[in-house]
Amino acid sequence: IGDPVLDLSYRKFKRLPLRVCGLMHLEKLYVCGNSLRTLPDSLSQLPGLRILALDFNKLEDVPMAVCQLTNLTRLYLGSNRLMTLPPELRNLQSLRCLWVESNYFQRFPRVLYDLPHLKSLQIGDNRLKTLPPDLWRMEALRGLWLYGNRFDTFPKVLLRMENLEILDLDRNKISEFPSLKRLHALRLFSYDHNPVKDPPNVGEEALIVGEGAAEFLEEREAKKERRRKAAEKESEEVQPEPEVCKDK
Repeated sequence: IGDPVLDLSYRKFKRLPLRVCGLMHLEKLYVCGNSLRTLPDSLSQLPGLRILALDFNKLEDVPMAVCQLTNLTRLYLGSNRLMTLPPELRNLQSLRCLWVESNYFQRFPRVLYDLPHLKSLQIGDNRLKTLPPDLWRMEALRGLWLYGNRFDTFPKVLLRMENLEILDLDRNKISEFPSLKRLHALRLFSYDHNPVKDPPNVGEEALIVGEGAAEFLEEREAKKERRRKAAEKESEEVQPEPEVCKDK
């Protein structure tokens, strides 16, 4: 059996060499940084493919062959010319990670609702101004990258996405953030390069990145330390008297 990984990145290909479609053992195929506008239909004959990287090409549409690779878990389509995703993408029921950053999306692609295991969505550097109000249906989502879009208000639907662990809204035009304390799973929130005065409130476990965040985190650590010392002192003061054993 041949190597399950093939890397054809940055080879100036305008077409994918057809012999690739005969490599039945392939599990990972990297074809980044070429000049591909489409892919041969016969690519769909690679049933074992789990990772497909097509970043930095010239794709204006997702090739139909990609939508037939039903065992894909990771699909990288960043830095192409995509404006939409085809309805057939819902065939990719095993997909866990999708990167479509640096494309031309003006609307959130709702076909993603039909991917029940999608955990990581990278859709930064696009042209989104709003998110659909029922985005909370994407319950599996753990990481959502929305940096470099065109939001001028914080999308309220995000407050209903209580499973989110990473949320990145860098480089938007949001001037006010609500409290994010209800997002109990949140571990990293990035809001740098937004016209906002104060860091947003986040839960105790969340790290935040942005203007004023360092001071906020220092203050939070100091508060934690003060609380810990107070609790220690209190426990010392209310130490129960040791009971004297009584002879029976």
